Amino acid sequence: MDTILVTGYAPAPQGSSMYEAYKTAGVVLEINPHTNTLIRAEFTFVTGLAKDYVSRLINGYDLSQGIDPLIKRIQTHYFTPSTEAVVMALRVAYQRYQQSALPKLGLAPRHVKE
Repeated sequence: MDTILVTGYAPAPQGSSMYEAYKTAGVVLEINPHTNTLIRAEFTFVTGLAKDYVSRLINGYDLSQGIDPLIKRIQTHYFTPSTEAVVMALRVAYQRYQQSALPKLGLAPRHVKE
């Protein structure tokens, strides 16, 4: 298999439907570590529309560009009470990818200076 899975979680904001359903904002990323391409993403959103929308927003992203342009893309298009929790979960997943997954595969992190 040419891809890996990484996850990230962050506390969901109290009072949001995400908090009521899951207590956390979670993201699962399928990444091709040889091309640094984000193949698929899944989030712990309550609605199918939100899951589909944000997945389409970030699928295909080149992680060698760093995480900040991707975060900006989300903050420019996704306006909900849980936006910052989603951003935090995505940062955690990216950090896990850079610091844990790539070294275990014998690959060096490839990204622009952030």
